Amino acid sequence: MMMPSIFRENLFDSLMGDFAFPDIDRVLYGKSSKTLMKTDVQETDTDYVVDIDLPGFQKDDIRMQLENGSLTVSAARSLDRDEKGENGNYVRRERYAGSMSRSFYVGNHVTEADIHPKYENGILSFHIPKEQPVAVEEKTHYIPIEG
Repeated sequence: MMMPSIFRENLFDSLMGDFAFPDIDRVLYGKSSKTLMKTDVQETDTDYVVDIDLPGFQKDDIRMQLENGSLTVSAARSLDRDEKGENGNYVRRERYAGSMSRSFYVGNHVTEADIHPKYENGILSFHIPKEQPVAVEEKTHYIPIEG
């Protein structure tokens, strides 16, 4: 059943209230769950492993940009479907264009060469290396005592 929507919100959400089908994404992410990049971040000893769900996108639809310590992942796609009947009249015409992006502060120590993204089965995966602590050289300085 097609429901009209205004500003990416279902027009009948307030009317359906508790009678609507349960939707775990809406509970977790609110009303913008359809345009949010669902992201998992796992910490290891040496880096962070990031997995972003981008189902339905092609590899060419996804862009990553690293600038001033911030990594921005964006995805955009458009779809045009035209179906004509036997007499040439339109039976159905649909157009869709959508985009989403998300930014992460990864630090100024990260370079483009450190990130090796892989897109497979609708999931974009990459590793962000942790900043390695600089070893402090311990030197013992004695103060000479006169006398």
